[in-house]
Amino acid sequence: MMARAVRSSRFTLTAEAIIADYRLAYSSRRASIIGRAEVLRGNATFGIFGDGKELAQLAMAKTFQPGDWRAGYYRDQTFMWATRMSNVRQFFAQLYGNADLEAEPASGGRQMGNHFATRLLDASGAFTRSVDTPNTSADVSNVAGWMPRLVGLGYASKLYRENPQLKYVAEGFSVRGNEVAFGTIGDAATSEGLFWESMNAIGVLQIPVAMSVWDDGYGISVPIAAETTKASISDVLRGFSPDDRPGIDIHVVRGWDYPSLVETYANAIDKVRREHRPALIHVTEMTQPQGHSTSGSHERYKSKERLRFENEYDCVARMRDWIIEFGVASESQLEGWEAADKEAVEAARDLAWEAFQAPIRAERDRAVAILRRIDMPEVAEITNSLDEANKVTRALVMSSATRVLHQTRGIPSPARDELAEFIASYGRENDERYNSHLYSRSSESPLRVPVEPAAYSENSPLVDGRQVLVRNFDANFARDPRIFVIGEDVGKLGDVNLVFEGLQARYGDLRLTDTGIREATILGQAIGAAMRGLRPICDIQYLDYFLYALETASDDLATLHWRTVGGQKAPVVIRTKGHRLVGIWHSGSPMSVLVNAMRGIYVCVPRNMTQAAGFYNTLFRGDNPGIVIEVLNGYRLKERVPDNIGAFTIPLGVPEVLREGTDATLVTYGAGCALALDAAATLEGLGVSCEVIDAQTLNPFDVEHMLAKSLEKTHALICLDEDVPGGASAFMLQQILEVQNGWWHLDAAPRTLAASPNRPAYGPDGDYFTKPNRESIVAAVYGIVRERQPWRLPPLDS
Repeated sequence: MMARAVRSSRFTLTAEAIIADYRLAYSSRRASIIGRAEVLRGNATFGIFGDGKELAQLAMAKTFQPGDWRAGYYRDQTFMWATRMSNVRQFFAQLYGNADLEAEPASGGRQMGNHFATRLLDASGAFTRSVDTPNTSADVSNVAGWMPRLVGLGYASKLYRENPQLKYVAEGFSVRGNEVAFGTIGDAATSEGLFWESMNAIGVLQIPVAMSVWDDGYGISVPIAAETTKASISDVLRGFSPDDRPGIDIHVVRGWDYPSLVETYANAIDKVRREHRPALIHVTEMTQPQGHSTSGSHERYKSKERLRFENEYDCVARMRDWIIEFGVASESQLEGWEAADKEAVEAARDLAWEAFQAPIRAERDRAVAILRRIDMPEVAEITNSLDEANKVTRALVMSSATRVLHQTRGIPSPARDELAEFIASYGRENDERYNSHLYSRSSESPLRVPVEPAAYSENSPLVDGRQVLVRNFDANFARDPRIFVIGEDVGKLGDVNLVFEGLQARYGDLRLTDTGIREATILGQAIGAAMRGLRPICDIQYLDYFLYALETASDDLATLHWRTVGGQKAPVVIRTKGHRLVGIWHSGSPMSVLVNAMRGIYVCVPRNMTQAAGFYNTLFRGDNPGIVIEVLNGYRLKERVPDNIGAFTIPLGVPEVLREGTDATLVTYGAGCALALDAAATLEGLGVSCEVIDAQTLNPFDVEHMLAKSLEKTHALICLDEDVPGGASAFMLQQILEVQNGWWHLDAAPRTLAASPNRPAYGPDGDYFTKPNRESIVAAVYGIVRERQPWRLPPLDS
């Protein structure tokens, strides 16, 4: 079929523009081919490329404007180059894993190739003006994992356009909400639940999202007929398209038809931008000339007929034929440009390789110079092997130097001393190079928020705990128009526990917004909005249901600052509640799951609503994401309202001694605090003095090592919580014993007291027998004290 000429009211393509597009497509294809070769020859570890997707990305790039956003697929190299958010040399720098941000600004070598990101923050960690630049949120490998974030990137435009309270805070982040959020995904990935949940949210919210599906017919080796009903995602989604109700516009266009691609994108994006009507562009008949990645060959699973189709309908070849047929350029002209572009790509590869290797060779040479001064045959062998290596890695340098240090143990010399200093220094350098920026380092870090204690007077009212939160959220909504909350039942109802009661009527439904039951995209909606300068509260109704959002929290939000080496951030505040209530799915305390899966997100575990309010105030003033887990059975307990509600703050990582004691230290958090205090009172009557300490936050955990100081006094330790055995109680134990060297002060083996390994059973009896209770705590503390002083305390059970 002949490609028709371009006739678009929004784009008049000159011959120069067409040729420029072809040359970029050709260069991108050559980079994919050369990139695969670099992996096969051992210069890179793994490669996944955008071959076969070039023309659609060129068409999409023509509609991408400064201020727009991308959340996409790891095959978008052509688009990234066309929008100048990346280039060929950076492509190779990332393929090699260059840790220099100048060479590889997307991730500093921390991510695989074709995982793109633009730098959104300045050197101090503050947001730059995203309205002046094209922007891409940092890619992730987990399939469809970027979809929830895409919802938030589009939702921010809706808020900036429709919420007049944001008029004076939009500077640098939005121009009347005109920004479009562009999403891309492979056709196979549309089978993921995150895709469907996100598309539903996009349709409901009516936000400016343009979702492109690159359809090459396969998900690695699995054909689309085995993945998608009707073997067509656009056919399946027809029910999302508008009739007389809001929905999603659907466009279908072939991936090799350059003129139609340009026209389709021009028309689709114009409507998305003007009307905030989302669109899905299903790009069919794409190919994948080199297969899925460098880990296998597509000839193993594609039929001969399919391989012939991919050869005949290769989009770059088709565009080349179209250019010749319509007289845009001659074949000889194209051959000349192709030769020059092939040479330019190869030159970029060579420059990227040299830029990657040169500093490591210099580091190698420093190590070799020291090793040469150690005159031992076995050292000479290691030194020569390091010195003669063609491809040098920092791992090889460190490993070689350390092996020599080990082999020369007990043989003092100046050279060995110098080698030890080199290894220590090199270790610090590489720790910074590969492990830094897990948490915010800016002046707005929650750890740097000034502490303002809660202030009380004789006029401070005594209210239900939920009212403390209502008044605290009210004060913060009034103080900062960027703050909004999204979640189930948070708007009209004001939350099932009424902690937002009456606030939607006061601040409007764009500040307190009800959502569907879709935890992953509630969080994603918050992530994308936070990346665009807003301060969202992601409300997850129960902690048990946060597991729906755990993948998004763990793989995207928790790693964002780290995987961009401080180039991007999303200061989301996650609110949820858990611990003790009734039933399996309303009493969860999977704290170890959260703490271990979400390194990068601060975890606050307040014992009451005043503590929760203080943590919210701290997080609202900081720029690192955090989660606050309220105690479910505490909303009706009476608490006094601080006079400085909305302003008082609680520092993260600082435990609080709730009751002093001398015989044993009992560390807990959340709902465990009330139980521990009740047990400590009982223990006092039994002749045991128990110190009760509220950890307050699990991440960060006791930054000043207060708990080890308590052990200097009591010499006994029990960690109490409602997680499973070996869960968060074991985490606290590890922190106290290993990080704080608390074992040095113990006279007895430390213990943990946790819930049963099964879920909590229903009702008060189920709660009593599946979770720690006053009597089990008393027995545990009494037992560890009696173990050390049996003459002092008679047994409890005989």
